[in-house]
Amino acid sequence: DNAWVHTCPAPMAKFNEFRYELLPHPAYSPDLVPCDYFLFPNLKKWFGGKRFTTRKQLIAETEAYFKGLDKSYYSDGLKKLENCWIKLYRAERILC
Repeated sequence: DNAWVHTCPAPMAKFNEFRYELLPHPAYSPDLVPCDYFLFPNLKKWFGGKRFTTRKQLIAETEAYFKGLDKSYYSDGLKKLENCWIKLYRAERILC
């Protein structure tokens, strides 16, 4: 990834200062993006066939969804994402 923030000297100096390892990042894949991976698919299920006539109704329903989630929902989802990323990373290292 040649994005400016990944090649700019200032961020790279901080990576070195804190001894961070810059890991390769796979191309965009919906199954590896936290929002697409576990957050939005479940939100879509929550909405089901509901219809909203106002933006206020939509926001209220969305807030109700997120308030109803247990904290473990997020940590479990991110742990699954981490495991998926590790598998992908290992597979790419084998293929490369």
